[in-house]
Amino acid sequence: MFSLMELESSLRAEGYDRICGVDEAGRGPLAGPVCAAAVILPPDVELPGLNDSKKLSEKKRELLFPMIQEQAVAWSVAFASVEEIEELNILRATFLAMNRAIAGLNVKPDLALIDGNQNREIAMPSRTVVHGDARCACIAAASILAKVSRDRLMKELAVRYPQYGFEKHKGYGTKAHYAALREYGPCPIHRRSFL
Repeated sequence: MFSLMELESSLRAEGYDRICGVDEAGRGPLAGPVCAAAVILPPDVELPGLNDSKKLSEKKRELLFPMIQEQAVAWSVAFASVEEIEELNILRATFLAMNRAIAGLNVKPDLALIDGNQNREIAMPSRTVVHGDARCACIAAASILAKVSRDRLMKELAVRYPQYGFEKHKGYGTKAHYAALREYGPCPIHRRSFL
């Protein structure tokens, strides 16, 4: 946990008090919205097992989700819809969701740390952190909130469109998902430009 706090600690020493980590989930799937989360953590946060959401089991992510919400100074989750993905492209829709998540924070951050290597459309002072979800606590926390929120939404959408198995693959291009697409064709939450 301590090594995950190093970047935030050095930025606090530079005078940034409220640092928000920003990450997304759902850039790659064939269906469903893209989700982003923004999280500001206190310097003394205690989140045992915090890590990049992709390295954690679903059970562990579900366990950390309420702990992050309780301990965060502020947190926010936002989506960009399939229609927005199709209209803007996935990268711009991701930035849209990220900006919505940042804007949804009830405490204004001084700096946003964006997972990845692009931040040109972020509407506030920001820095990129490549592999930030594995290197930085606030981005790791954001990655968990985004992933769990999107997975829960995909499970809800699976009830509306049961033939696709969204509850299992969450819209990603698995063998079973492609088989369902061949059999039933796309539904309203499929990203047609991805198919």
